[in-house]
Amino acid sequence: MTPSPGTGRRWPLRRRLVAVVLGLVLLVGVVTGVVSTVALRGSLLAQVDERTVAAAQRAVRATQASPFPDDPADGRGEDTAPGADDGRVEGGRERGRRGERPPSLDAPGQDVGTVSLVVGDGTTRAQYLDTDASFVDLTEAQVDALLDVPADGRVHPVTLDGLGPHRAVALRTDDGELVVTALPSAGVEATVRRYVAVEVLAAAGALLVAGVGGSLLVRRELEPLTRMAATATRVAEQPLGRGEVAITARVDERDTDPSTEVGQVGAALNRMLGHVERALAERQESEQQVRRFVADASHELRTPLASIRGYTELVRRSPEELPADARAALARVESEATRMSALVDDLLLLARLDAGRPLERAPVDLAALAVDAVADAHVAGPEHVWRLDLPGQGDESVQGDPDVPDDEVGTLTVLGDDHRLRQVLGNLTSNARRHTPAGTHVTVAVRRDGDDVVVSVTDDGPGVPPELRDRLFERFARGDESRNRAAGSTGLGLAIARAVVTAHGGTLTCESAPGRTSFVVRVPAADVGR
Repeated sequence: MTPSPGTGRRWPLRRRLVAVVLGLVLLVGVVTGVVSTVALRGSLLAQVDERTVAAAQRAVRATQASPFPDDPADGRGEDTAPGADDGRVEGGRERGRRGERPPSLDAPGQDVGTVSLVVGDGTTRAQYLDTDASFVDLTEAQVDALLDVPADGRVHPVTLDGLGPHRAVALRTDDGELVVTALPSAGVEATVRRYVAVEVLAAAGALLVAGVGGSLLVRRELEPLTRMAATATRVAEQPLGRGEVAITARVDERDTDPSTEVGQVGAALNRMLGHVERALAERQESEQQVRRFVADASHELRTPLASIRGYTELVRRSPEELPADARAALARVESEATRMSALVDDLLLLARLDAGRPLERAPVDLAALAVDAVADAHVAGPEHVWRLDLPGQGDESVQGDPDVPDDEVGTLTVLGDDHRLRQVLGNLTSNARRHTPAGTHVTVAVRRDGDDVVVSVTDDGPGVPPELRDRLFERFARGDESRNRAAGSTGLGLAIARAVVTAHGGTLTCESAPGRTSFVVRVPAADVGR
């Protein structure tokens, strides 16, 4: 039975198909068994009924040919056996004289087990032919049961105490005598029981064979689907999200026969993979064009921006006195040129990282970078409480430049680009400073965790808005949708930080809730040999 949805895992298709096969085999076996058992029992009973009717007809003929002997009270019937009943009526039923054999049992062809009851001329004679060919008197209970059989010439079931089930026919002779003949039907029931036992054993064997054979056949027939699932798994394991566009995995030709349903699925899967590969290639080409444009535009903008900043500085240093409005406008131009230069540099860096250009690889002490980052953040945001947590030093507020324990320097060293890693920590501390209110505690911690060096920047501010968490590391993602330039945020800081960390073979994650936000940088340590 398949588990219902929500109560457990569904059975695999292979197991469900085998269960269906077994269910059908069981259903067919039960229906066939019931029908054949009923038919067999009916056929056997019909044979017994035919024999009973024939025996009854012979009994009637024998009774008519051999009338009752005279009653002793009238001077007749000297052959009455000693000890026989006097033939008086008791309880409304005529009782026979014991020892007298009904003439019906003497008729040729009567089978062993034949029961005969003859009532006539005020007497009742009832005996049956035992298996040893002896004649045995019926008991009063057995006689009563036979007398209850309707004299309609039809076969009726009757159960005789001590003799079991019988089939009985009651007929009357031309003289009005009642002749009841019965044959045992216990053999029919025994035969039916044996037949049912054989059917049950046969059904159990059939279920076993169907289960084993069905499992093997279903496994063989579903093997193409297993291979397709393996192909889909290989495709799913490809780094398609990181720029991989070539999907080399395909469904084998033997599983793409269009004449079969499974082959149609395999062929459709191959067509889908080809379509996805072409779409990825086209999308990558489009993205490459955009990245080349951004890289070229950023590179080309650096020169005019440098010129603008140079001319504004030259004018600002001119000995000629400028009007106040002109000086304010010139300062605004220089500020915006500086901001635009920083944006261009960020875009150019992202373009280079997207292009996969290698970064410098040299030993970098992340503990020292954390010390510098916290010191710079303390200067830029004195209204926040900045703390540094280093191994062997504990969590303490930064007032100056704390020293890193010499025995911890080696274990906190990574191979990477010192300038870019400084930029990552600077972006994270700047992000904490800009998006948390004054008085917020910000802790920068560095520790060794297995083969990695972990740097975390944690604050007790209001947390990241829920609507921003899923796209926190996307480019130009801002907590302030109004894009207030006074905040000085370009929306590229976290995107650059993650790109740099990823280029170092590490990860950058964020866990945020009201009252606690933590950015965690994890980079392989230098002594791991990666």
